Amino acid sequence: MNSKEKQLERARVAPLPLLLNAHIERWLLEDAPSFDFSGSLVDLRPASGTLWQKSAGVVAGRPFFDAVFETLGCSVTWRDEGTTSTTSLEGQYWDGAEGSSSAGKRPLATVRGPARRLLQGERTALNLLSRCSGVATRARQFKQLCRVRQWHGVIAGTRKTTPGFRLVEKYGMHIGGADMHRVDLSGMIMLKDNHLACIGLELQRAPDDPIVIQEAVRRARNCAGFSVSVEVECGSEASALAAITAGADVIMLDNMDPETFCETAKRLREKTATMPHCRYLIEASGGITLETAPRYMCAAADIISVSLSQGYECVDYSLKVSFTNREA
Repeated sequence: MNSKEKQLERARVAPLPLLLNAHIERWLLEDAPSFDFSGSLVDLRPASGTLWQKSAGVVAGRPFFDAVFETLGCSVTWRDEGTTSTTSLEGQYWDGAEGSSSAGKRPLATVRGPARRLLQGERTALNLLSRCSGVATRARQFKQLCRVRQWHGVIAGTRKTTPGFRLVEKYGMHIGGADMHRVDLSGMIMLKDNHLACIGLELQRAPDDPIVIQEAVRRARNCAGFSVSVEVECGSEASALAAITAGADVIMLDNMDPETFCETAKRLREKTATMPHCRYLIEASGGITLETAPRYMCAAADIISVSLSQGYECVDYSLKVSFTNREA
């Protein structure tokens, strides 16, 4: 499967309507909880607006942009609709030059509807698109590093998302080519240092004691059953071996420098090579950046988790409105 086919496949995934609509209504209410004084200066005659991309980046957030205007009784037509093109604008990277106008921007979509409603949804829709695209662009940068290093593991975005905005940021990770990791606490059981510390208090043992780790994994299996994966955060080779022996699905080697991580991961593979029914993934985590990520991309690593939703640069978009002489 080539990159364009993968892009199209990922773009098919969209938030479920019930969840999406609940978020959209909340975001619109946040912007206009009582009166829209500036909007009331404009009548409801038909108008149209052109969505422009004004800076380089991955286009991401189309379901949110569309839903904002659909909620307000408007329609959105994207430039890739009604064409024979096999590519989708969603997930497409634009370098800021190809196909741009003399002003260094390119048109992406047209929004039609009552003028007042276009103005009401403008900022919310652009904010969603801009930030989602920023996360997707950040994810793409990490994926490019994987291709350069010829590393076939997974880049995963952590749960360090903005409260109330996780749906957008996780979707952006997905469109940018990264794994969403846990979308929420029900997606996977992750036994972090504080979980182990609490269970250690009950058992009067240190958090990295094999008995504590074994008991934590046992409880996880009993609570969630076979269908939910169990990951254990480990700070040493010894605790990682204890987690593997206990049957954890994912071993997170946390806050290790690249050399220590790669050496530890390699030794774990060697020491467990002859263990029967021993299958697990190794994840690198903890302060990994674009600069340091390539050094974690060793043969023994399966996953590198990074904070894709922190410190990203937004992609610049604008919506320019004009009146029409026909019904929208």
